[in-house]
Amino acid sequence: VLHNVDPNSIRFDFNKFPHSLRPSNLQFNDKLVPRFVDSLLTKPFVILTGLAGSGKTKLAQSFIQWICESKEQYKLVAVGADWINREPLLGYPNGLNSKDYVTPDNEVLELMLTASKIENQDKPYFLVLDEMNLSHVERYFADFLSIMESEDSIKLYTGAERKSTNDTEIPQTISWPKNLFIIGTVNIDETTYMFSPKVLDRANVIEFKLDEDDLKSFLAEPKKVDLSQLTSEGAAMASSFITLSKQNDTASNEVLNETLVEFFKELKMIGAEFGYRTAFEIHLLFAQFSKIDSSLSDEDKIDFAVMQKLLPKLHGSRSKIVKSLEALIRLCLKDATEFNLSKLDDLEENQIKYNVSFDKLKRMYANALSNGFTSYAEA
Repeated sequence: VLHNVDPNSIRFDFNKFPHSLRPSNLQFNDKLVPRFVDSLLTKPFVILTGLAGSGKTKLAQSFIQWICESKEQYKLVAVGADWINREPLLGYPNGLNSKDYVTPDNEVLELMLTASKIENQDKPYFLVLDEMNLSHVERYFADFLSIMESEDSIKLYTGAERKSTNDTEIPQTISWPKNLFIIGTVNIDETTYMFSPKVLDRANVIEFKLDEDDLKSFLAEPKKVDLSQLTSEGAAMASSFITLSKQNDTASNEVLNETLVEFFKELKMIGAEFGYRTAFEIHLLFAQFSKIDSSLSDEDKIDFAVMQKLLPKLHGSRSKIVKSLEALIRLCLKDATEFNLSKLDDLEENQIKYNVSFDKLKRMYANALSNGFTSYAEA
């Protein structure tokens, strides 16, 4: 289908977004923002995890407001602990009236129907699921996970055509709109559930972690966040953003391939190996990083891909996982021949090849030793 291309549309330039963030008083780690945008371009499902109050929802909201031209293009929905099926997102056919379909108040179904319209194909639409793991994700999100990558559709009802209470015609089936992106935010504590490999496999997982420098720079000049500064600043690039997200170019890279095989061998030892889908998506991530941020080195790109796609499934008892963590830590170093685990804290930055993954594995290793168990998801 040929669509009318907006004459005002301009090529997507990632660097304009961090530039627009400054007046809104939002502070994020330099590498976090390109990882978030690149993950969206690679896969329409991104999970943001980490410390409560570290800016997960704010980053999602800021990018959405920046690239959308109207509020009708996004919905922020708080997930309830009582979500046990798809009805809170997709509604249900009214059993008492054969012409009626009950749509949820959060308007998620309406968002999907609007995104599916031919005239909206060049606009991005976003659904933010806040506190996504307050309920079992597999219960309410299973239909979305199954159609996200296929050409299948979700059956909403059978029989005669139905309308919602506001007289909107509801189709019998709904497919995944290719211009719809889902961002889930996650906090880990005793009230939440862990993600299954099925969910993690279909997402890019980005962890938010504050360090002392981040906190110091914020405390030097603490200011209230003002997202109104961002409204539609990047809307002219929306069409180009959608075009980029549909590109499936992979960048074959020998170092990347060798690294993946090395990680595969170690992850296989504890049953956390990855399949073709993950390998393909890592290649996509690598290629998209090259397009949107030329300042990133190949080592940076591999580091982010390992952190987002390979490590999230890691968890286990000390006896099961410690040896593998040691081996994975060695893979993150430039030269591990004379590396001694007792000197883990003495390593200098120039000795580490994959910094983000190394820091994560180091924390997981310390947790395994002190608590007898470790997991990618940290409270």
